[in-house]
Amino acid sequence: MTPADTFPVTGLLRTGLPRRALVVGDPFRAEFIAHQLTNSRQVAHRREYRSFVGEWNGTPVIVASHGVGAPGAICLFQELMDAGADTVIRLGTAGAMLRGIGDGELIIAESCVRDDGVTHQLVPESYPAAATPEVVVALAVAAGEREVPHHRGVVWTRAAFYPGIVDLKQAGYVKLGVLAIEMELSALLVLASTRGVRAGGALVIDGASADDLVDGAVYDPHRDVVADGIARGVLVTLDALTALPDLD
Repeated sequence: MTPADTFPVTGLLRTGLPRRALVVGDPFRAEFIAHQLTNSRQVAHRREYRSFVGEWNGTPVIVASHGVGAPGAICLFQELMDAGADTVIRLGTAGAMLRGIGDGELIIAESCVRDDGVTHQLVPESYPAAATPEVVVALAVAAGEREVPHHRGVVWTRAAFYPGIVDLKQAGYVKLGVLAIEMELSALLVLASTRGVRAGGALVIDGASADDLVDGAVYDPHRDVVADGIARGVLVTLDALTALPDLD
């Protein structure tokens, strides 16, 4: 194998990969998911980008990690699509913005607010970040079949995790009914729509948004309720990813 056979950032092979991809932030989560696939094996590992191939319900899939933040994550998305991926679903975690959304519950994103820090350099500000309708429906059906509590709607993809001194208008987004906040999904949705790729996202609530981390409040995403939600989210996203019809 020569450098010409692989992509420069992720180390993924340029050809021969499954066309359905599940992407996650954490490299160890990618490994956790890979253990649930049949015939799984690691195919690349550079920096935060760790990738496995295997089968779910008899369908070949690739599971890959993209790290934290959209500017880095979009490198994985780009190279997966350049390798032939035609369907990409992100499984991540998010902070709830509305009351009544519990820890461990699943958010199925229909669209995103684009504060990701990268897509404004790729497309006009007016360009939407919208999930593919068929992917949204597949995720909702899979969640329903597995009796997983879930919500559908708009999420906020924001580049900043911890707040600074700039007012990022969270209160306004709450009033508008934005369900949750995360850091990468809008970059996936924008890139996918410009490439003719199906894409969507499911997010497990792991606590309140980072703007509420004041006066000693503790953010702890490493709780059983979150781990259980992620385990359910893995099943839902793999079911949805492999239930969608082929594009050919």
